[in-house]
Amino acid sequence: MTLDSPSSHQPSFTSRIVPVIVITDVMQAVPLAHALLAGGVDVMEITLRHPAGLAAIEAVARQVPQMQVGAGTVTHGREMARARDAGARFALSPGMSDELVQAAVDCALPFIPGVMTPGEVLRAREHGFGLLKLFPAEQAGGVGMLKALAGPLPEMRFCPTGGVSPSNLAQYLQQPNVAMVGGSWLTPAAALEQGRWQDITDLAAQATALAAAQ
Repeated sequence: MTLDSPSSHQPSFTSRIVPVIVITDVMQAVPLAHALLAGGVDVMEITLRHPAGLAAIEAVARQVPQMQVGAGTVTHGREMARARDAGARFALSPGMSDELVQAAVDCALPFIPGVMTPGEVLRAREHGFGLLKLFPAEQAGGVGMLKALAGPLPEMRFCPTGGVSPSNLAQYLQQPNVAMVGGSWLTPAAALEQGRWQDITDLAAQATALAAAQ
């Protein structure tokens, strides 16, 4: 399968923290976006793990344009167009397939594919990707894996996701090949369900301050 190069279709963020969010109620989306912005986080990954995901993306895209909202857990090519049409500015996947790459190119939707091994990194590079999602990061070797990859593949950049938390956030962000990190700790399910938006703003502010210090 011959694929067009996606090298010009990868996202660029201001925040180095990408909240990974499962929204089960569309009404949570807009106040959550405002809470994250108040804490200095201008990007959010709303996953497609729940049927409310696409509608939540659309709500944020329409009502909070200053927030860079993307679609996460994209695992089928057909989901790329749906995410783009909902207003997603980028897409992420736990892996990479020819179908996903081609769909991202066809939609001109910035895409961060997932990788876990050096071989997968090489394959993604061959397709023109320079920014990849290391997933699941801790199970893949965490900071040690990133250091190992930096030797033979110094030009590649990563968004480690999976097992990233406040306790190891600084270690990840200190790695030269880490562009950003993804994590779910910024948006606890209980805080979403109970509408505790100030709690989320506080968590975002703490993460933003920690990232700025690295």
